[in-house]
Amino acid sequence: MRISEFRKPELLAPAGDLEKLTYALAYGADAVYVGGARWGMRAYAGNFSLEQLRAGAEIAHRHKKKIYVTLNIFAHEKDFADLEGFLLELADMEIDGLIVSDPGIMRVAQRTAPEVPLHLSTQMNCTNGQSVGFWLDQGVQRVILARELSKDELAHLCRYVQGEMEIFVHGSMCMAYSGRCHLSHYLTGRDANHGVCTQPCRWQYTLVEEKMPNEHGKPRREPMPLEEDSRGTYILSSRDLCLLSQVPELARLGLASWKIEGRMKSLHYVARTVKVYREAIDTYWDQGEEAFYEKMEGWRQELDKVSHRPFTTGFFQGGEFAGMVDGESAEPFCQHTFVGRGLSPDECMSLAPEGAWVEQRNFFARGDDIEILSPIRAPQKITVDRMWDEQNTLLEAARHAKMKVRVSFADKYLDEFSLLCLCGKS
Repeated sequence: MRISEFRKPELLAPAGDLEKLTYALAYGADAVYVGGARWGMRAYAGNFSLEQLRAGAEIAHRHKKKIYVTLNIFAHEKDFADLEGFLLELADMEIDGLIVSDPGIMRVAQRTAPEVPLHLSTQMNCTNGQSVGFWLDQGVQRVILARELSKDELAHLCRYVQGEMEIFVHGSMCMAYSGRCHLSHYLTGRDANHGVCTQPCRWQYTLVEEKMPNEHGKPRREPMPLEEDSRGTYILSSRDLCLLSQVPELARLGLASWKIEGRMKSLHYVARTVKVYREAIDTYWDQGEEAFYEKMEGWRQELDKVSHRPFTTGFFQGGEFAGMVDGESAEPFCQHTFVGRGLSPDECMSLAPEGAWVEQRNFFARGDDIEILSPIRAPQKITVDRMWDEQNTLLEAARHAKMKVRVSFADKYLDEFSLLCLCGKS
C-alpha cells in the first residue's frame, strides 16, 4: 500500500501556557493539549485560567487547528466540586476534546457537555483491542494507547479496531506502567496521580542486600546485576522516548494522532521538537522514504540541541525494558541554551530604532555565537557583534530577564516566533 493512501497523522503538541501554545502552532502542530487550573496531571505546568483557555481556543480555531483539555487525574469526591461549571465553559469555547481517565469524570462530562469529544488518557493502560472496543462502546471517540505496546501490537490494533487511536512518539517517560506511579505519594505525600509528582524516579538510589545491610560498596550476591559507583545508581530513571527514526513504520499503521510529551518543558523544547516532527512527517508523506532518510541525521542533530535524557524507542521494537533505563545519570543534557525570543515586526513598532529586537530569557553577551530558530526557514548562526538596550546604549551583555535588546543582524527584523539559542552549551 502506498503511503499516500494513509492520511497524515495529527501532530499533537504540548502547551504548558498560552505562549507555548502559540509557538507550538506556529512551528507546525496540528493540535495542542493544555491543562486548566484543576483536574490535570501537570499541576506545576503554567496551566490556563478560563480567560487563557478561551484565548487559546480562539487562536487555535483561527488557524484551523484543534485544542484539547486534560482532565485526567484520578478523582476523589472533592474533585467533582465545580466540575460541571468548568465543563460548560469548555463546551462554550468549542474545545475539540477532553482527555480523561477517571470514569466518574467521564460520566459527568457526557452528561454535562455531551457535544465535546472524549479522549481516553494513556493512564488507563489501554493495551489490547478488547479494551479499546470497550471504551469506544462507552462513548469515547479516541483512545490514547499505553506506551507499553510494540509495533506489532499497534499494527494488530490498527488493523482490527475501528476508532481513533493516538500514541506518544517523543518525550519523557515514567518508570511506572502507563505513568501510574505511587512512589511520589509514598515518599513525599505528593500524589503523581493528582498532578504533583516530585519525580523520585530521578533520585539517586543504592541497592542493599537484605542479609548484609551495613556492607555498602562490597561485592554482593543480588539476583540482578547492578553497576554502582560512589554516586549511587539511577535504576528507576527512564530514558526519553524518541520515535523519529521509526516514522516510516509508524506511518503505515494509520494512527490518528502522534503526540509529543512536555507540558512542563521549555518554549525552546516545544518549538524545536515540533519543527523536527513536522518536517519529518511532511518529508516522508510528500517526498518519500529516500528523502526522509537523507534528512534523518540533520533532524537528530536538531533534537540534540534541546535538553533531554538519552533516547530510546521504548517498547516499539518489542522486548521488555532493555535500553530504556539510564543507569549512569538522571541529568538531562543539551547542546544549546535558550536565551531569547525574537520580537515580531508588529512588536517592534513601539521600539526605536528599528531592527532585530530580542526579549531576553537567559544571559548572553557580545561575542557569543547564537543560533536563530525560525518556523519558516532553516536555523542560521550569527555572532553577536553589538547589542543595545531600549535607550540605544551599547551593551556588553543582556543580563535581565525579559529586557528588550537590539542585536546586530543582517536582516532588518527577526522572523515572527523566532527563538535565539546560545550555541555549544551543555
